[in-house]
Amino acid sequence: MSWDDLFADLQAQFLAHQRAEQGEVVADLVEAEAATTTFGDRMRAATGRSVTVRLLDGSDRRGVVTDAAPTWFVLAEGERRSLVRLDAVVAAWPLAGVAPAPGRVEQGLRLGHVLRALAADGVPVVVHTLGGMHRGRIVRVGADHLDLATGTAALVLPWTALLSVDSQ
Repeated sequence: MSWDDLFADLQAQFLAHQRAEQGEVVADLVEAEAATTTFGDRMRAATGRSVTVRLLDGSDRRGVVTDAAPTWFVLAEGERRSLVRLDAVVAAWPLAGVAPAPGRVEQGLRLGHVLRALAADGVPVVVHTLGGMHRGRIVRVGADHLDLATGTAALVLPWTALLSVDSQ
């Protein structure tokens, strides 16, 4: 074997080893990113896309993700809007990709902020809970519950029971 052939062979081996090593590093980085990805990150990445979600009660909501925060998201289908707690979702499809980490403002937008805005606007809503569906207006929002005026009663609904709050 000539020296030129020997060095060409060594260079080819080195390049092959380098490519394999880079492939392993990329695979490790992809795995590490996936391990830190939250469901909320995936929903935020779906902003502007149509998705379907199945809720704890087995019902489905479909629509375009218009807003998403670490604990909730909004689906729009025609005129209807559905505010959905992330904790109420048992399956979602199709989802792909990951959004960058939420910004400071986005990180601070909790469910209470959105519910208080709905209460301030006085808009009629349909609240779906684990115990059923209730129509009315949100009149007060506490730290972990809301008061819903239904016309015949004032219901106190803990957030843990909420599946979605839909526009009428």
